[in-house]
Amino acid sequence: MTTEAFAAELRFRAIDMLIKAGSGHPGGSLSAADIIAYLFNEELNINPQNPDMPERDRFVLCKGHAAPALYCALAMRGFFPLKELDTLRKLGSPLQGHPDMKKLPGVDMSTGSLGQGLSVACGMALAAKLDGQSNNVYAVLGDGEQAEGQVWEAAMFAAHYQLDKLIAFLDLNGLQIDGTTKAVMDSAPLDDKWRSFGWAVQVIDGHDLNAIKAAVAKAKTEKTPSMIIAKTVKGKGVSFMENNVDWHGAAPKGEQAELALAELRKGVSL
Repeated sequence: MTTEAFAAELRFRAIDMLIKAGSGHPGGSLSAADIIAYLFNEELNINPQNPDMPERDRFVLCKGHAAPALYCALAMRGFFPLKELDTLRKLGSPLQGHPDMKKLPGVDMSTGSLGQGLSVACGMALAAKLDGQSNNVYAVLGDGEQAEGQVWEAAMFAAHYQLDKLIAFLDLNGLQIDGTTKAVMDSAPLDDKWRSFGWAVQVIDGHDLNAIKAAVAKAKTEKTPSMIIAKTVKGKGVSFMENNVDWHGAAPKGEQAELALAELRKGVSL
């Protein structure tokens, strides 16, 4: 499957499972979909038949509320049956509102409390370095998350220990639960800030798969940790969700649900 097709199917399945659950976070799941699709379809050294293999690449979804995108990627790669996606947020399901590493294969870290994920990714990268392993550690952060102090403590830690196998993406969609990131807590200029903390920084279009691929390739050549700032659209792919903060944490219903699925079905063969 091409990564473009993988991303399209991921978006469709993510919204479908949110509709069936009646709750969840569509906006940030859709904005990060292309990044997650590229990593899981092309980049990550992972094995669904051996999810815990020591030499695997690690992936940390720091913005854990975008779990639907991660769940779809894992199911599409074969970590668990696709039919399990229909159980999102149901009682007893391993697919809850945030990822749980103890309940779902392929999840390297339980996340949800914003600010903590990057610290864990740093620990993974340092452990690999001390053990002489060559695996990479990838993380996806939200832009609202940049207001968390722990993010910047982790940034200092990663630069201090020269964690060059740590590659992070910043899903820069400009919106968070309470409004625009600029109005809630303006963290700009993020490119300059990350550089000042000793990271290699790239700024790309987060919906351009070729740009994502090229950025990862370049990040692998750096001698420092890398931050790829991906400019994205919250709710990407659903017309009435795009750049609309109302869809940060609400599942579509009725006619809106039908419209969302109709728009996302284009190019998807299911």
